[in-house]
Amino acid sequence: MLTIMKVVIVSPERTLYQGEASGVKLPGANGRFEVLQGHAPIISTLTAGTVECQGDNPCSFEVKGGFVEVARNEVSVCVEL
Repeated sequence: MLTIMKVVIVSPERTLYQGEASGVKLPGANGRFEVLQGHAPIISTLTAGTVECQGDNPCSFEVKGGFVEVARNEVSVCVEL
């Protein structure tokens, strides 16, 4: 059984993804990193690259930058496309 987190990915124009994921890969300012269930709370800036959600409904978005907040198995991502 996969462990899941609540994920929301938004841009200034619209909500790109809202649902559950087993992992989220992000283009961090210090390199790519992955958020899994139980990840320590963080706030990080994002650079240009690919945001990927893994799980039953995988998704992938090319972004110009943004930021992510992780807390209590909830991942909130705000990006510029």
